[in-house]
Amino acid sequence: MKVPEALDDDLGILAARRGVSKSALIRDAMSELVARERVGRVPLGSFLALAEDLAGCVEAPEDLSTNKSYLDDYGR
Repeated sequence: MKVPEALDDDLGILAARRGVSKSALIRDAMSELVARERVGRVPLGSFLALAEDLAGCVEAPEDLSTNKSYLDDYGR
């Protein structure tokens, strides 16, 4: 990951202070950011997260997915 030299220097100082590598410091910071954005939402990358604006927008019989009688004329 490319960062400005001044930021790289600051990351090096902070990583040394904490006794971790810069990579570990950056991974932790990124994990915290993603966790904050995810609060109260479906996990990122799930199908529901990608289609959350569509979930529940269709009116249909409650047993549509289990009642095979709806398929009687399908394909004709």
